[in-house]
Amino acid sequence: MSHNLDWFSSASKNKCSAAVGFKWMLNQGVMDHHTEIVQYFTHRHVYVIFLFRRNLLRRMVSVLANSYDRYAKLLNGTHKSHVHSPQEAATLSGYKPTINSSSLINDFKEMEETVSKVLTYYITTRHMVLYYEDLMKNWTKLKEVQEFLSLPTMDLTSRQIKIHSGPLSDHIKNWDDVLTTINGTSYERFIHADY
Repeated sequence: MSHNLDWFSSASKNKCSAAVGFKWMLNQGVMDHHTEIVQYFTHRHVYVIFLFRRNLLRRMVSVLANSYDRYAKLLNGTHKSHVHSPQEAATLSGYKPTINSSSLINDFKEMEETVSKVLTYYITTRHMVLYYEDLMKNWTKLKEVQEFLSLPTMDLTSRQIKIHSGPLSDHIKNWDDVLTTINGTSYERFIHADY
């Protein structure tokens, strides 16, 4: 179900209503009901932007930390997936998840298979693929997104602060186990800084 958000959102007051969208995670039915969703997207001329992470280990840290905070509510009893101050980012990044190193390689393979599968399922939709790391390295990617959506290009900014900045070794409790597991594999590239 979709709604006309123009009337209710602050975006309309700021002249930001040329496009309305929402974030739909892959674990929220997108994979299970892809046939119906593709039909709906095609019928409604929906534009789809797939936002992936190249570094699956960083993704894993983010997912585990976000899952932990959902229950721990580290910021004054409130769960936040995105923050707007360095202090909030420092608080959330204080939690270091333990990565299951025994299933790590298989977890990476499953993540790669999911990305491949979703792109196969949605190949007929009007879509673009965007990688988080590319966006962080090259802000002209936002211009590509605006062009894809047939929007007038403008400088866009975000007030969000990155939570897990710096080397991954600062954010994983059992870093030595993780390092031992992925060293010498095709996933070794994830241990190096990527932006």
